[in-house]
Amino acid sequence: MPPHQHLGDEDRLSTLTDDILLSILGRVSSCMAARTGVLSTRWKHLPWLLPELSIDVKDFLSVPSPDPTEADAMEKAMMSLTKATKNFLADHRRESTISSLHLNLYLINNFLCEVGSLVGDAVDSGLLKDLDPAITDETAPRDCSEVYMVQRGKEIDGFFSACPSVLHCLTKLSLRNLCFIELDMHHILFDCCKQLKHLSLYQCDTGASSLFMIDAPNSKVSVLELTLCRFVRLEVVCLPKLEKLSWDTWMSPDMPLAIGFAQSLGELELSCGAVCANSGTKLSELLHATRGIHTLSLGFQGENIWLQTETKQLCTAFNKLRKLSVQGIFVEFDILWTTAFLVAAPSIELLQIEVWEHPCDEEDLTDEDRRRTNSERRNPQWDMDFDNSKNWLLKELEFVGFRSLEQQFTFIRSVLERSPNLQKIFLKDDEECSFCAALGAPSKFPKKDDQEMIIRRITDGIFSPQIIFDKL
Repeated sequence: MPPHQHLGDEDRLSTLTDDILLSILGRVSSCMAARTGVLSTRWKHLPWLLPELSIDVKDFLSVPSPDPTEADAMEKAMMSLTKATKNFLADHRRESTISSLHLNLYLINNFLCEVGSLVGDAVDSGLLKDLDPAITDETAPRDCSEVYMVQRGKEIDGFFSACPSVLHCLTKLSLRNLCFIELDMHHILFDCCKQLKHLSLYQCDTGASSLFMIDAPNSKVSVLELTLCRFVRLEVVCLPKLEKLSWDTWMSPDMPLAIGFAQSLGELELSCGAVCANSGTKLSELLHATRGIHTLSLGFQGENIWLQTETKQLCTAFNKLRKLSVQGIFVEFDILWTTAFLVAAPSIELLQIEVWEHPCDEEDLTDEDRRRTNSERRNPQWDMDFDNSKNWLLKELEFVGFRSLEQQFTFIRSVLERSPNLQKIFLKDDEECSFCAALGAPSKFPKKDDQEMIIRRITDGIFSPQIIFDKL
């Protein structure tokens, strides 16, 4: 590009108003936004006008960063993050208040306390309104000992104790690899964090196989996300503002969840593999106290279906269900059983089905282990009764992991026969698995030349939905 053309482009960009330039800067990291001030005097003051800031410790790691990240590299990154935070929160540079600050931090005590003090001062002075911190950790879950997690729990408690103002403005909090066995987890998260709306816990608990009860009638928490948490049971006794509850991979042999007073709950996501007891879970019993579930996601991670057979019992809980996602169904399993949900909730408008096929699952298994795994997988057996059921209102069907298997055609045709409003069918490839790709596993998604034949098999000249192939 000729030099005069480059200067002309810069001049045109610089003539834009502050609000447009701030909209542009808001799409990049705060650190990148700060660097723009070096390029032009026109941009110099803009980073300190941004109403929302995001400062991520990983932006300060060397490129490429070591994997796993070394302690020295994490300490240097936290040192740089602390300086950046101090710079952004400096009173003499700010021309407006900060509506939201997202911080992604390593749990290193001396830097956490300094960052906490900076944030606390900003809160006390009215400069900062909402805080969204995420305490990250590079340690893999399997490498986290009980001692390690307990120590991290004490450190985060020490951080909150040293910086009480931080607790007052927390609106979103993400914690990872923490054990609160010696602390009052409920008091910290639900009594002290009075403004907290979004809580994410990744491998956090109050000790292995512990009971955790949430009874917080005054809490503002609307989103609760749990992953790999070791609670033997979580009882949501009272959480009136809760709108979304997500639990990915629990460690209990049975469904470890009980839902009490959660009148706002509309979205529920549950996903786990084969750790559940053979008896399975009655979804109707889990949802008996709910009346407003509109979005439901159930995941089985390629293992046995951890639900008991039931249809009519679900009708009350499914009264308002509009979107259903059933994920991780082992590729060799029958899929027709999922239509039981459509019978129980004929008001479903969007149905997502995802088939699980991962050759990498069995790569390291011996022949004996492979035979035992396959023998332990049990094809779902659900009694289907369509005699007295109404036509379904289903408008859209998404099938992820489509493989042109006979049971998949049977399922789609069965749905078409009972869904006069079905307008679109998306047949999608599944997301690429890096482990399967490393094995050289070929894609089994239909090739372009086969798609016309598949459309004819589905429609058979009778049905007329739009069928869309989506190769990821």
